[in-house]
Amino acid sequence: MSDNAVEQVTGKWATISFDGKLCIHSRRCVISQPGVFKANVEGAWIDPDAASAEDLIFVALNCPSGAIQVTRRDGGEQEPIPPVNTVSIRENGPLAVSAQIEIGGQAIGTRATLCRCGASANKPYCDGSHVGAAFIASGEPATKPSEPLAIRDGVLEITPNANGPLALSGCVEILSGTGRTVDRAQTAWLCRCGASKNKPYCDGTHKAIGFVAPATLP
Repeated sequence: MSDNAVEQVTGKWATISFDGKLCIHSRRCVISQPGVFKANVEGAWIDPDAASAEDLIFVALNCPSGAIQVTRRDGGEQEPIPPVNTVSIRENGPLAVSAQIEIGGQAIGTRATLCRCGASANKPYCDGSHVGAAFIASGEPATKPSEPLAIRDGVLEITPNANGPLALSGCVEILSGTGRTVDRAQTAWLCRCGASKNKPYCDGTHKAIGFVAPATLP
């Protein structure tokens, strides 16, 4: 398994792409389809023909970072667009986004995990640095009063502000790590420096600590 290169393996029914730079090692792939994704082996570790195309799509949908992408070759339905845009707050970890995502004006798919500890070397994406940094941030912030959204899907634009927060534009439901609705919004500014006292929201602390992060994608 490579942590740096995009691997692509084509089988009879589907093509699997794996982007090691996006992987957060949630291990949902090797747990749900160990015959397809073979952990701790030398050489080839992805076998698309060891499961049905439907099962492979299920694995992709459960990969929170978008590191695994599956393209069906059998004429069946491809991965669906999420019917509700969500950002889930992981306990002591990243923001998991499920939506039709654009980051910095670039369409990147429907799943992403974004750094909120400030330590990732692959910003705006999480690279697992929160573990080594001993980042502590609740995944269960208080619920904010909000009204149901008339539209719950559509493109969710995420703009990493230089040396500042992630600006969200588009209908989105912000969820706790256990799935509780924390907020419903059409715009939001989420902390990515790791120091806000109002996590997951930005409170301007990035300026006081001299946080440095690019506005562009790596």
